[in-house]
Amino acid sequence: MTDNSGNILLALLTGAAIGAGIGILYAPDEGKETRRKIKRKVEDTSHEITERLSHAKEELTKTAKEKKDAFEQKLEDTISNMSYKADDIIATLERKLEELKKKNAQLQK
Repeated sequence: MTDNSGNILLALLTGAAIGAGIGILYAPDEGKETRRKIKRKVEDTSHEITERLSHAKEELTKTAKEKKDAFEQKLEDTISNMSYKADDIIATLERKLEELKKKNAQLQK
């Protein structure tokens, strides 16, 4: 979940809670009943926010793990590829060194 969609979700939930609260306050109920309705609505909204945050956390954790695994695999592939290239470079350098030793030996004679 992106930061922007999280802000939108929070704004919608806040607006819904405020709207419900205002609607309850203007309803023709007794004060005790109105307070009970407000309390129930706050509890429901709080529960819904908690569930959505928990879901967002799970999704973020899942995405982070997938990205980490993909990065580790690419890193391993790159290191393996570099290792093979390093072996090729070393082998080439060893051949060149051997050639130079032979030429030097011929010049020493």
